[in-house]
Amino acid sequence: MNVPLPGWTPLPQVVARRLQQMILDGELREGDQIPSQRILSEQFSVSRASLREALLTLETLGLVKTQPGRGTFVTGGRPDTGAETKWRYSDSFPMQDVFETRQMLEGQIVETAASTIDAQTLLALREATDDMERCWDAGDLLSNVEADLRFHRAITLACRNRMLQSLYETVQSLLTETQRQPIPRTNPSRMRASLAEHREIIHALSLADGPAARRAMECHIRNTADCAGVILLGGERSAMMPALSP
Repeated sequence: MNVPLPGWTPLPQVVARRLQQMILDGELREGDQIPSQRILSEQFSVSRASLREALLTLETLGLVKTQPGRGTFVTGGRPDTGAETKWRYSDSFPMQDVFETRQMLEGQIVETAASTIDAQTLLALREATDDMERCWDAGDLLSNVEADLRFHRAITLACRNRMLQSLYETVQSLLTETQRQPIPRTNPSRMRASLAEHREIIHALSLADGPAARRAMECHIRNTADCAGVILLGGERSAMMPALSP
């Protein structure tokens, strides 16, 4: 059935959502081959470029895997702490460099934001964290990551330093990928720890405690990097960080 997709939503994300729903509904099962790009692009009324972007997103989240010369297949979607995941920007920047930059940039952003953040933004941060939890429980990985992105972006928008905001916007696509990258290796205990780290950041911000907010953010990003297989030096990992074995 040829179903046009809403033009006001980024098409790769809409296609990724549609395919994820097909997996959640059992229409596509573990081991099934995803239909060819030609068939899917006609079915969803999108370009092959948009379709490729959607499949790349799903592969980063561990929902599908592309096998050269064979096609793209649905995976089990179960967390695997030893999973080897593609870093889509490997030709430009090592993942280590991006995580290090993210830690420095978001640490400064959250410390600066602490002095001016308002009640409405704190509420938005709590809602984004609650959405992350609800979507994880529902198996909706795309929405889980989107809620995570909202959380970090809301802190950036609350930062009074426009130069820091501009730097964040410039590298946002790279930072976004570091938030998707750990998902295939994330088990329930790690997700619970990540949510607790978000709430620790919110608590520090609610007290207007910039240094504490920075420490909490840097710890959160170190733990996220750890889950993605990247070790960041400096500081201590949170006691909430569990062993990564299932």
